[in-house]
Amino acid sequence: MRVCRVMALLLAALLLTTPARAVVVLRAPKTDWAEKQAKAEKDIRERKVGCYGMVPIYGRDIADGTYPVKVESTSVFFKIVEAELSVHGDEMTADITIGSRSYLYVYMGTAAQAENASEGDWIPGDGGERFTVFTIPVPALNAPFECAAYSKNRQLWYDRQLLIDASALPEDALAFALPDYALVEKAVTDFEPDGEAASEAVEAEAAGPTAPEPVALPRPDGEYSIEVNLAGGSGRANVSSPTLLNVREGKAWARLLWSSPYYDHMVVGDTIYENLTTDGGNSTFEIPITAMDAPMAVIADTTAMGDPLEIEYTLTFYSESLGDKSQIPQEAAKKVFYISLAIIVVGAGLNHFVKKKRK
Repeated sequence: MRVCRVMALLLAALLLTTPARAVVVLRAPKTDWAEKQAKAEKDIRERKVGCYGMVPIYGRDIADGTYPVKVESTSVFFKIVEAELSVHGDEMTADITIGSRSYLYVYMGTAAQAENASEGDWIPGDGGERFTVFTIPVPALNAPFECAAYSKNRQLWYDRQLLIDASALPEDALAFALPDYALVEKAVTDFEPDGEAASEAVEAEAAGPTAPEPVALPRPDGEYSIEVNLAGGSGRANVSSPTLLNVREGKAWARLLWSSPYYDHMVVGDTIYENLTTDGGNSTFEIPITAMDAPMAVIADTTAMGDPLEIEYTLTFYSESLGDKSQIPQEAAKKVFYISLAIIVVGAGLNHFVKKKRK
C-alpha cells in the first residue's frame, strides 16, 4: 500500500493547472486612435480573400435555411474556425466563431468608421474561454465585405475583410450552378498576349506561397530524436529538447512541443502551420527543418497576452545529436508512467494476495 500511495502522489504531481485571469477592457481614446492604429497595423499579416471571377450571390438566390459555410479572412489573427449561415428571404446573417477571446466587438465597416460610430452599432461577441461567436449581417456571398474587429487588450479597431464562400452550400440551396472559377481564370489568361506565362502566374498566385523544402536526411524513414535550441522573443518561452524528428521520403520534419498552450500557429517561410494540440495542452507543431546546424528563422503567434502577437524566433537543430526517439522527454515520461502503472497493479495484486492468505 505504501508503494501505491507513493506512485499515486508521483502521478498527481504531473498535473498542472493554469490560473484564470481577469481583464478590464476600456474603449480607446479617440484623440490618439489614428496614431495607435498606424503603429499597430505594422504587426498585422494580411492575405487576399476570394478568387478571380467570383460573382456575388445574394439572399434571393439561396433557399431559406441554415447552412455550414467556410469564411475566409484577410488576417491570420482573425481566423474563422466555424461558421453557420442563416437565410430568410433576402436577408442573411452568419454566426462566425474565432478560436480566441482576443476581440470584444466587430463592426460592419472599416476601423475608422467603427471608431466614430455609436457603440450601439458595435456587435458584441459571445462564447467560452477559448472562442468567441459574433452574429453578423451578410451582404452577399462570394464577395469581400468590411468587418472591423476591436482588440480587447490593445483597445484598437483593426481593419478586416471577410468572404463567405458559397461553394460549401448544397446544390439544391442555390438557384443556379456555380462557375468553375479555375476554368474562368484559365480562359481569361489564355487570351492575353503572353497567355501561358500569365496563366502560370495566376495559378501560382491562386496556389499561394510555395511551402518551404525540408532538408534531406540520409536516414531511413522513421522517428528519431534531435537536440534543438530556441532563441529570440522574451526568453520566457521554450521548446522541449530533444524533440521528435520525423524522416519522410528522406526529408526532415520536427514535431515541436512548446512550454505554453497559447501558441496558435507558426510561420516557416510564407507557410502557416496550425497548432496540432486540441485538448488544451501545450501547443504542438510539425514543421519542416529547412536548415541543420544553423539558425532557422520562424515566427510563432501567441495569444498569451490576450491579443494575437507574432514573435520572431530562430531554431537550431544539431545533426550530431540525432538519436533514438526514446531520448525524447515525452517518450521517457511514457515509460515512467507505464512502469508506475505496472508497479501499482503488481502492488495491488500482492496486497490482495497477502490479505487473502492472512484470512
